[in-house]
Amino acid sequence: MKVIVLGAGIIGVTSAYQLAKAGHDVTVIDRQKGPALETSFANAGEVSFGYCSPWAASGIPMKALKWLFMEHAPLILRPKVDAAMLCWMAKMLANCTSECYAVNKGRMLRLADYSRVSLAALRKETGIEYDERMQGTLQLFRAQAQLDASAKDVKALAADGIPYEMLDRDGCIRAEPALAHVRDKIVGGLLTPKDETGDCFKFTNALAKRAEQLGVRFSWGTEVKKLDVEGSQVRGVVTNWERLTADAVVVALGSYSPLLLKRYGIKLPVYPVKGYSLTIPIEDASRAPESTIMDETYKIAITRLGDRIRVGGMAEISGYTNDLGEARRRTLEHSVMDLFPGGDAGKATFWSGLRPMTPDGTPVIGPTKIAGLFLNTGHGTLGWTMSSGSARVVADLVSGRKPEIDATDLAISRYV
Repeated sequence: MKVIVLGAGIIGVTSAYQLAKAGHDVTVIDRQKGPALETSFANAGEVSFGYCSPWAASGIPMKALKWLFMEHAPLILRPKVDAAMLCWMAKMLANCTSECYAVNKGRMLRLADYSRVSLAALRKETGIEYDERMQGTLQLFRAQAQLDASAKDVKALAADGIPYEMLDRDGCIRAEPALAHVRDKIVGGLLTPKDETGDCFKFTNALAKRAEQLGVRFSWGTEVKKLDVEGSQVRGVVTNWERLTADAVVVALGSYSPLLLKRYGIKLPVYPVKGYSLTIPIEDASRAPESTIMDETYKIAITRLGDRIRVGGMAEISGYTNDLGEARRRTLEHSVMDLFPGGDAGKATFWSGLRPMTPDGTPVIGPTKIAGLFLNTGHGTLGWTMSSGSARVVADLVSGRKPEIDATDLAISRYV
């Protein structure tokens, strides 16, 4: 089959690679000049198969109100007259129940665990290197209330057989020795030892080269104008350069996916939630992290990437804007320098990206009401984590095979 993949971020490139492995003739279209130059460029570096939770939870509405008045808030809301934003927020609030949280987290863990296995297989078959480390994620609690509230996550991890360890202060320091310098600032942590770290940009570019070796063609600097739909069947894509025919099209455009799809009557509840990152050169390794720490107070991930520290996080709901606010930079600096002052923040690179979020936290993977049109989008903060598994699921569905995991509740049909 001739398959067109729209988007060359981590989701689009992994999809193209798996589709080519399945024997398809694949073309990838992206408006940028190379792979992973938007949301996948400088993300937090976490590959967090265990630290995988929906944002919509029973306590979030009250926490959100409190965060709005914090100097270093993990959530920033810039409301505007935007029907898509208001609709998305309403749907997210509707998911803020214990029942919805349990269902949504179960879906996410299922896909994340499958992605863990898929990434390990991909790494073995390709030998790709990307500043990877296999030392887990430490969710760090500064307050006893945070430690107590982790019980619901522990319950979900146990139910799905995901390995974890509850650590006291000394246990956290054994996992991350640099925390010894700030031991009085922490009370404990939740370690998910199967989690990994890595540079998503390096990985995506290396995999794109492997995909080219399998025959995948990349069309750079190309804008998708519209889908070519005849009746209820997709026939290809119209770009700013040409019309391309295809038997199947996979939409992996992240936050921009719903903008393309709405003209075809497909209401995809994906909205951009902006995140920020700093990339800081390490000058004192004894005061730098070994793997990934999730600072629960500020919802910020601090990750070791070779000789750099990547600090990423926050959730800004402000539409399709990519400005760099200095207040957001100060929050990132505050979190990392408070725990790991081993880098030179003055030499940091500041970046922002638009995460494609669904209101229930689970990505949208699978067919649509238009035959031959498939979705692989809406991964939010977990695109890097879920990419390998998502790609295998969509490759199986396009190929007419039953995926190795239950994917029925990952499709857009769950919103109907």
